[in-house]
Amino acid sequence: MNRVPAETALGLAWIVALVASLAVLFIGEVMGQTPCVLCWFQRAFMFPLAIILGLGLWWRDGSVGRYGIALALGGGVVALWHMGLYAGLIPERIQPCTATGPSCTDDNQLVFGIPIPLMALAAFALIGFLSALSLKETQT
Repeated sequence: MNRVPAETALGLAWIVALVASLAVLFIGEVMGQTPCVLCWFQRAFMFPLAIILGLGLWWRDGSVGRYGIALALGGGVVALWHMGLYAGLIPERIQPCTATGPSCTDDNQLVFGIPIPLMALAAFALIGFLSALSLKETQT
């Protein structure tokens, strides 16, 4: 079985991070949906991923995947917590960012019928996986 080249894996991780970052900016700025508290925390992990992975590609730094893994794990934990709240597995309700903003668990958390926390969790998992792949090839 052929392995994915490290630079390809890193490039794909960067594309996922960039698309996810642009998507949340679109949801917030164009669609006008104020992010909930947990969405802000997820953004705090996703936005640097797009920048750090992009710079790693630009400078051809083969070890930048380790930072991708760390940020993806942190964001994935927040996204998993958010998904647990959304699904009702965690009973605690989180207050919205503003009095008129969305909560972390209402129907405003759906885009094309898919919960935003689930999309974030999938993006963080894919970025972490691709970042790990980029490191495995550089070690062999």
